[in-house]
Amino acid sequence: MKEIDIGKDFSVTPMGRYHPSDGPNTGERFRNEYLLPALRGGEKVSVRIDQVEGYGSSFLEESFGGLVRVCGFNATDLKKNLTIISQDPDYNIYIDIIWRYIDRAKPK
Repeated sequence: MKEIDIGKDFSVTPMGRYHPSDGPNTGERFRNEYLLPALRGGEKVSVRIDQVEGYGSSFLEESFGGLVRVCGFNATDLKKNLTIISQDPDYNIYIDIIWRYIDRAKPK
């Protein structure tokens, strides 16, 4: 299993939707540089979401909803191959939000 720790591997301040117009640590960049290569590599992927300063909806929707909207994944396959984890109970709300974005996303 491939593990991605957003706070350690990407940024403690993930924010914004589009790269580079919304900054360097955007959802689009995280999706394209971290999530896509891992998921396309055929491994199951675990994403640790704690150890950051927080998340905006634009970052989460673009990162995870964008897997369906932009990249051609579907929610069923993502639920088999993607795990979102946190050791901080305060971040569990983000896990629910991420899956809601994935479930509601429609392919372009």
